[in-house]
Amino acid sequence: MPVEVTWWGHATVTVEDSGVRVLTDPLFVRRLAHLRRRRGALPPPEAARADLVVVSHLHADHLHPASLARLAPGTRLVVPRGAMAAVAGLRRVAAERRLRVTEVLPGEEVAAGAVTVRAVRAAHDGRRLPYGPHRVPALGYVVQGAARTYFAGDTGLFDEMADEVGVCEVALLPVGGWGPFLGHGHLNARRAAEAAARLAPCSAVPVHYGTYWPIGMDAVRPHEFHSPGQEFERQSALVAPEVRVHRPGHGERIRPVVAR
Repeated sequence: MPVEVTWWGHATVTVEDSGVRVLTDPLFVRRLAHLRRRRGALPPPEAARADLVVVSHLHADHLHPASLARLAPGTRLVVPRGAMAAVAGLRRVAAERRLRVTEVLPGEEVAAGAVTVRAVRAAHDGRRLPYGPHRVPALGYVVQGAARTYFAGDTGLFDEMADEVGVCEVALLPVGGWGPFLGHGHLNARRAAEAAARLAPCSAVPVHYGTYWPIGMDAVRPHEFHSPGQEFERQSALVAPEVRVHRPGHGERIRPVVAR
């Protein structure tokens, strides 16, 4: 059965494998603090339908309690170890929606039907900014069913990335951000292409770009909003030509290549 990937915008992706829907970092709002959604319609109600939801880290554009409140009661939610203690809004939504929350550390696994999700390390500040505790890690996840799909969350390059992730057929890689400058612990298009070269998946899908942008800053370095997906495709052709890049539009479902 082919793996299907739907990019809803930013880091929100549905991975369908072996009849199981895994949703990543759900963010279903038009505005978040100083950010507004500039491209792509808001995800439809079906975007919140999932058998398992994973949250990579505690930043507000990745762990968003109001978006988690759209999940069906009883949905399985996987978060980094310590998230429940660190975020009161998460505790409240989990209780109201009766979410089945599992906290994990790198190397730990959670099963859902025929799919296993393994947490892996990410090189990123995982705190709930600005005051959250440093003890909550940032994570990526490997979804293993008929294929192995790596969702990187937010991360910088690190030497052990390929060993940490292991063999994967599909890599969902962040290639941009939500502002004109990327801070430490992020991948831009060039570094994401290098990550693709190291991981050597059959397919790579750029995410985390071209969706949210600070209000009033439309004219400030606009290429950082518009171009990361295309630039990732260009850079990957140079350093990882064997990797097939799929660049979906917002809300588009694709079937990435999972075999060479």
